[in-house]
Amino acid sequence: MNMLSTNLREQSSIMARLLHLIDCAVVVGYLWILLIWYRVPWTSYYSRLAVITIVLCFITFQSFQLYRSWRGWKFFQEFLVILRAWGTVVGMLLFYFFILKISHAYSRVVFLIWSLSTPLLLFGLHVSVRKILHRFRSQGKNVRHAVVAGAGDLGVSLARELDTIPWAGIEVLGFFDDKVEESAELKEMGKSIIGDIETLPDYLESNDIDYVYIALPMRAEKKIFKILRECRSLGARIYLVPDLYVYGLHHAEMQSLGSLLVLNFNPNTEWKRSFDVIFSSLVIALVSPLLLVIAWLVKFQDGGPVFYKHRRITSAGKEFNCLKFRSMVEGADLKLEQMLAEDPALREEWESSFKLQDDPRVTKLGKFLRRTSLDELPQFFNVLKGEMSVVGARPIVDQELTNFYKESAGRYCSMKPGITGPWQVEHRSDTNSSYDERVGMDDWYILNYSLWTDIKIIYKTIKRVFDGRGAV
Repeated sequence: MNMLSTNLREQSSIMARLLHLIDCAVVVGYLWILLIWYRVPWTSYYSRLAVITIVLCFITFQSFQLYRSWRGWKFFQEFLVILRAWGTVVGMLLFYFFILKISHAYSRVVFLIWSLSTPLLLFGLHVSVRKILHRFRSQGKNVRHAVVAGAGDLGVSLARELDTIPWAGIEVLGFFDDKVEESAELKEMGKSIIGDIETLPDYLESNDIDYVYIALPMRAEKKIFKILRECRSLGARIYLVPDLYVYGLHHAEMQSLGSLLVLNFNPNTEWKRSFDVIFSSLVIALVSPLLLVIAWLVKFQDGGPVFYKHRRITSAGKEFNCLKFRSMVEGADLKLEQMLAEDPALREEWESSFKLQDDPRVTKLGKFLRRTSLDELPQFFNVLKGEMSVVGARPIVDQELTNFYKESAGRYCSMKPGITGPWQVEHRSDTNSSYDERVGMDDWYILNYSLWTDIKIIYKTIKRVFDGRGAV
């Protein structure tokens, strides 16, 4: 992959957020141009309308998943989403006019033209962006790699469909199947069977694959569940290409890939990313003096490192360095091994919950930081890097995912862990809570997350911190 392709691949989410901001600016800029064209003076009413419109567009456009990946989608499908999103904005603006009885302050002609033609303007902008991306992908740049589980007629049809839409930028590297042998059709396409279904997880672990398309018959539900259970934590997005068009697993979202339908098992979290960036940036800006003071105190107490980096699991089963202000003595990991080897009771406590209630490694400053949750402030930098969310499931280690999450492992790996979450605000200092309860609360959040739920959890977290009930 050349440098340009790599850069496009890494910056795709940034491009989506930039397009989001451009859309909001275009909507208000277009209103301003119409006012000039029809010689309508810009008053304070229009200033308020511009601010309200930007806020509504920012929230509504994201809520309608307008900035998802549109690889393989037809243009009219994106246009329908733009129509629904903009229609919602216009409906809320009309409600605003009605409640405050201020419709007389606005030009009806300008508002009507603005309301009816803005979707076409936004669609034209999006088409231009997609055309540019299509051109790069058609030239073999910004390409994503995929494998297909199932080399039967459905899998072959999928590969042929992708060959007809090179602008989607998806290259099928090969197939995995237990029964089907390499056919003349596969050889004609230059594709091969890489291995059987059992070898798929090992292949994903050792290769950089973006998508796994399951093209197995519905009667092979055991193999399908096996792939979903074992492969969702290995770095690739999983899609099902059904041979039946009704398949209600995991509240999946029906999408299209050319003329084929696929089920998307990956939750939409684009709105969370925008919220995370805005919220984390504000927090860091507000508490930056406090961050410097804590960093100095941690360094001053023993001269050791300021931050503690621990390997945790994020979306798709990938690992990252979770940051905290160091609250333990230097060399705490080595001391832990020695303590667990010498004390069977401590080992049992650690293996049951991966924490010690009265950990002798915690410093005096560390106890204060933990009790007030100030040790976790550096995790807002993890959020900005895209490794965590402000609200989510608990950050866990690979051993916890393997030993305790079991059937829930796939769900856990479908989203990023959070600085705070249901367990942190409900049972964080409860020594009687079992690990199954923690897993259950993580499951509940992943299946029920929403912007309103996140706001309530953040409120409870702030309240809990000021109550002095942080981590122990």
